[in-house]
Amino acid sequence: MLDLIKVFDQVVESGSFSQAAQVLNMAPSSVARNIDSLEALIQTTLFKRSTRKLILTEEGQYFHLQSAKLLQDADKLLSEMKGSNPEPEGILRISVFESFGNIYLAPLVPKFLDLYPNVKLEIELDNKVVDLNSENIDLAIRIGTPQDSRLKARKLLTNHTSLVASPDYIKSHSKISRPEDLQHHNCLLISHERQRNHWHFSKGKVEKKVSVTGNLISKGGSPLLSAALQGGGVLLLSDWMVEPYVANKQLIELLPDWKATHGALGSGEIFAIYKGTQYPKPHIRAFLDFLIEWLR
Repeated sequence: MLDLIKVFDQVVESGSFSQAAQVLNMAPSSVARNIDSLEALIQTTLFKRSTRKLILTEEGQYFHLQSAKLLQDADKLLSEMKGSNPEPEGILRISVFESFGNIYLAPLVPKFLDLYPNVKLEIELDNKVVDLNSENIDLAIRIGTPQDSRLKARKLLTNHTSLVASPDYIKSHSKISRPEDLQHHNCLLISHERQRNHWHFSKGKVEKKVSVTGNLISKGGSPLLSAALQGGGVLLLSDWMVEPYVANKQLIELLPDWKATHGALGSGEIFAIYKGTQYPKPHIRAFLDFLIEWLR
């Protein structure tokens, strides 16, 4: 039965019989027969089959959650009996928001692949929120903890932010000496899909919420950073994006006595998010440990 469950687990991860067949080195018809045999064995329909995609039934979702524990326990038991940890291998599909992927992840990828030559990475640079339970993604890197209780998260970084502008912008526009002054400036905005944007400021016990507007809105920080460097406006962005430009004076920090954030509770923390299993697969666990160690 474990062999049938392994095929089922791969179909769920791959999203189709044909893609699962490629990973398992089986014919798609053999994968389909395995799923039919499993459904007959447990007397339950696991998938809603359509010409576009496979969708887990409610019973299928429950079975996947519970059967994943069986596979993990079986792998863990085999590893313990062999007296060694399994070598990380296989395809690792990662979704990461664009700016973090380019600045942090991309330079680390060759180092990771040198350490684990049997792992193959597939990386999507995408600022949209992906559903790990329905899309073929093993691990996502996002700002903020997951809302889905079925997912696990490991913190990578605290997302501190700085308020900055270029020297040219500062010279050619009115002085910014307090948060309220930003209402009269062009602010470069991260899209939150709201009608109005607010930046939050705190200094000691004083807190202020300032409504800001601007002529450029982006889901990713890179276009906003480029605009700020060219004198396009005032920018509130993660330190890990702006620090090099502050250091070489291409950007100047504004209101340094104030702590500026995108939300009342801060600008969030960056997490690696993966499916909520007790024992992540070896290549997922290896990548998480590697990433946390390097970012530290």
